[in-house]
Amino acid sequence: MTDTASELDPPTSAEVPAEAALMPLLMGGFVTQAISVVARLGVADVLAGGPRPVEEIAAEVDAHAPSLYRVLRVVADFGVLAELPGRRFALTPQGELLRGDRSPSLRGLATHFGSHFHRAAWSHLLESVRSGEPAFVLAHGEPQFDYYRTHPEDAAVFDGAMTSVASAIYATLGAYDFGRFGTVADIGGGNGAYLAGILSSHPGLRGILLDLPDVVERAHPVLAGAGVADRCEVVGGSFFEKVPAGADAYVLTAVVHDWDDDRSVEILRNVRAAMPDHATVLLGEPVVPDGPEPSVAKLLDLETLVGTTGRQRTRSEFEELLERSGLRLTRVIDSSGPDSLVEAVAR
Repeated sequence: MTDTASELDPPTSAEVPAEAALMPLLMGGFVTQAISVVARLGVADVLAGGPRPVEEIAAEVDAHAPSLYRVLRVVADFGVLAELPGRRFALTPQGELLRGDRSPSLRGLATHFGSHFHRAAWSHLLESVRSGEPAFVLAHGEPQFDYYRTHPEDAAVFDGAMTSVASAIYATLGAYDFGRFGTVADIGGGNGAYLAGILSSHPGLRGILLDLPDVVERAHPVLAGAGVADRCEVVGGSFFEKVPAGADAYVLTAVVHDWDDDRSVEILRNVRAAMPDHATVLLGEPVVPDGPEPSVAKLLDLETLVGTTGRQRTRSEFEELLERSGLRLTRVIDSSGPDSLVEAVAR
């Protein structure tokens, strides 16, 4: 009996009482909100030139200095900033990721995670677990992507989060040899941030961006700002209906995790129907471990449970999904972050 119990009990440090270990986890939402405030105020941009006193930071970001100090000292405890003598603060490597003038940047993601509509969805996680329905629908009365069409300000926040994700994925997986392709099609590519990164790094490459008409309208300034608009065809349409034909590579970044298996197969079968036999399919997704080892992908899987009908998948689940779609998984390219590239070719 004792041996069984010891196998089931989670590992704990003898020096840290259980309640002391659990309390920071229970307050994790507080940390998210504090980091989101720092991101929205642009504190990291103010600190880009070096350490500053809190009074100067507050004046720059139009905040109440004593209240701002209470937030900054918390995020400093978690390594996002460094607190120096005299209530001065400096950026850490994590804090650098909250700057708006660099890439990769997670400022958009931090803003999104702290937004009112995102918090509202997560408050319905219990109902999601009981019913299997997306918490976003329970909170807002409609699916996530329908909601964004009628709430443009919130859609802009979501776009900023996807730009953050794209910059992080591109930075960690930029070693992939996109230069061997002539044309890359980004399917469900949103505002084009990921495709813009690929095209910027490969001057001889052409791109095709597909997403819903109202979504790709938001891509034009992104592509123009990256200087790649002249090499990118923008197509308004649904990947459930038709995918542009003839590309050498088809990239789907953070797409199939939004949909259940049957709907994901619909998307991937449309890709298979459009692609030449020599083409490559690349899914930019976290891959959940098959075993019990800790993984950020498991947390991101809860984000999909809250927001969509989809989920994050294991390698074996990706293999099954691709097999059903007429594709074959060739390799998974891991990164230093949570996202990987799942590479596939025609069967």
